[in-house]
Amino acid sequence: MISAVVFDVGETLLDDSREWGAWADWIGVSRHTFSTVLGAVTAAGRDNAETFAYFKPGFDVGWERILREQAGKGERFDEEDLYPDARPALARLKELDLWVGIAGNQTVRAAELLRELALPIDGIATSGEWGVAKPSPEFFRRVVAMTPGGTAESVLYVGDHRDNDIVPARTAGLCTAMVRRGPWGFLWADDPVVRANADWVIDSLMELPGVIASTAG
Repeated sequence: MISAVVFDVGETLLDDSREWGAWADWIGVSRHTFSTVLGAVTAAGRDNAETFAYFKPGFDVGWERILREQAGKGERFDEEDLYPDARPALARLKELDLWVGIAGNQTVRAAELLRELALPIDGIATSGEWGVAKPSPEFFRRVVAMTPGGTAESVLYVGDHRDNDIVPARTAGLCTAMVRRGPWGFLWADDPVVRANADWVIDSLMELPGVIASTAG
């Protein structure tokens, strides 16, 4: 029985358009060109960080992120970047007495920004804080450990990415839900690997209360 729901961040709770646009501006290419190359990298099932190498060979994302911060153009997001169903879905899950958390491949700065949003959740963690990132099994062990039950089968992990979210979470023993949004969600929602590893594929986070209720009977 599911007692905890943990969410990925980018393209699950947050629309990443602003951040990808900021990266395109930072490296000096048009947003359309950048998004097109990002799409090609995505379709090939590769790490989206590889996009930068097409424009700037040897590009160091971590170092460039520091430079962006120093230039006053660092990572930013706020309430407007949340998908419309994010806050109400989180609130509804809390009303059902579920433990609700966020854990994704994000920076320490992103964790700070998420906490500033004062979302109706019980816990937040990012790969930057943990020092381990998806799809590492250790990441999902930490996801389970952050929940009060501490058992994988009682945790539902919700994400948009086949290789970073659904497959490794399932391998770690968690329940999984794939949300059909963002480039990865739409690209892979009907992928046979996703269908074999996702307990549910949803179009809105507001479907989650009903999905979880279906497991209680």
